[in-house]
Amino acid sequence: MILVDDLRSFADGRNAAVARSSAAGVALLERHRDERLEELWLDHDLGGADTIWPVVEVWERAAFEGRPFDIGVVHVHSANPAGAGRMAQALQCRDYRVRIASGSAAVGYLNE
Repeated sequence: MILVDDLRSFADGRNAAVARSSAAGVALLERHRDERLEELWLDHDLGGADTIWPVVEVWERAAFEGRPFDIGVVHVHSANPAGAGRMAQALQCRDYRVRIASGSAAVGYLNE
């Protein structure tokens, strides 16, 4: 399980690889490239001008090249509705299974 979010973590403390920036998210995906990833949890806005788009582009490129990542479901938990919708659309167009999970109790802010 992978979580890409600059501030939130899993509320129940479940074990996950966590990336706090898009660059860290891309590196994490590359490390797990040949593995089945049951769940990915993605935030859109990753602090400052950083967004999830570099990570999404890795998946899009892999699918375009005929080597899509083996992902069970991508949970988009962003509080940015427009960004969440664009992410979901981009990933669904490449046949990734996406679930919009905005407001999910599964993730919470680190300072809570």
